[in-house]
Amino acid sequence: MPKDLEGEALTLQVRKIGNSVGVIFPKELLHRLRLKEGDTLHVVEQPDRNLKLTPYDPKHAKALEFARKAFQQYGDTFRELAK
Repeated sequence: MPKDLEGEALTLQVRKIGNSVGVIFPKELLHRLRLKEGDTLHVVEQPDRNLKLTPYDPKHAKALEFARKAFQQYGDTFRELAK
C-alpha cells in the first residue's frame, strides 16, 4: 500500500444486496488491494469487535507452518524418499 494511504480510515456501509447483506468495496480500494470479483477473503475476529479481512486462510497458513517445521526436522529423510 502506498505510504500516503497507510493507516487511512475508509468507511464502508453494510447494505442489502438482493436477498443478502454485504459490503461494497470502492474500485480504488480493490485496485490497491489487488482484489477482483470472485476472490475469497477470510474474516478473522480480533479482540474488541475488530475484524481482519485477509486473502490468506489462517488454517492453511498454520498447516504450512507445520509442514515447514517437518521439512526442516526431517529434511534428510524427505530427500532420500524423493530419490
